[in-house]
Amino acid sequence: MKKVLARTAKIVLPILLGAFILYWVYRDFDFARTGETLAHGLRWDWMALSLLFGVLSNVVRGYRWRQMLEPLGINPQAQRCVDAVCVSYAASLVVPRIGEVSRCGLLSRYDQVPFSKSLGTVVTERLADTLSILLITGITLGLEFPVFLTFFRQTGTKMPSFVHLLGSPWFYVALFCVVGVIVLLVYLARMLSFFERVKGIALDVWQGILSLRHVRNIPLYLLYTLLLWICYFLHFYLTFFCFPFTEELGFQAGLVMFVAGTFAIIVPTPNGAGPWHFAVITMMMLYGVSDTDAALFALIVHGIQTLLVIVLGLWGWLHLTLSK
Repeated sequence: MKKVLARTAKIVLPILLGAFILYWVYRDFDFARTGETLAHGLRWDWMALSLLFGVLSNVVRGYRWRQMLEPLGINPQAQRCVDAVCVSYAASLVVPRIGEVSRCGLLSRYDQVPFSKSLGTVVTERLADTLSILLITGITLGLEFPVFLTFFRQTGTKMPSFVHLLGSPWFYVALFCVVGVIVLLVYLARMLSFFERVKGIALDVWQGILSLRHVRNIPLYLLYTLLLWICYFLHFYLTFFCFPFTEELGFQAGLVMFVAGTFAIIVPTPNGAGPWHFAVITMMMLYGVSDTDAALFALIVHGIQTLLVIVLGLWGWLHLTLSK
């Protein structure tokens, strides 16, 4: 019974958290405008180009993952690695952060790759991604530091009085995000403690983590990493040209919102729903976009990108099934 409740909580709580933040952000929004924009005001040619880079990001991540598996004596098909990555993102829509585990399970099932070793490579992959986004964040802070200061002030981070802080609605949105991250960290800590108790599995995981040390072509690995983050950025930035009220926003504005949105996705909600909208809308308003237009942008872009994740997940699952 306890296991059932725990599993249910892992699914329900992130959805409730995302739903609460979305409700707060869109409580006064006119949703009728969304349909009008999709029918007449959206540049679908730019959106298609953006989605292309969304697809390419999964391909690059799959090939980079395969390169990390090679030092372990594992040589899965590149297409299966890509398919597993696509399915993992779709799985995370149902249970946030389950994707890392699910793609290792898929590769184990369809290509006989040891689950624990592949899980270790995913841990290393996430560490590499963390270093990458920290580097991007550092560059962005250097370019647009005043914008971040304004963002912190408006969200109640540096208010002159504690009473005023408690009166800021954005403070409670940020609080829910922090709570979500803490829950995620506790969950990961429990997973690590489990692996520590099982010595054989822990050793395989550790070998997977160290696989980066033995990657044969480090320049290629770095190139994959660079291309991956370029694809992620263009997947977001090109959507600016889909709307008349954002097409004049520059490259630096795109970097700021990309960084803010990337950190917001850390909060364990389905595809970052809620925290991502909050971060992007707030940052976009600092660049002169009205709150209504910013909310419309976030709603449409996130909705279409989430639909892409679902489609790619279904395609990956079908391709894996048929290939077997």
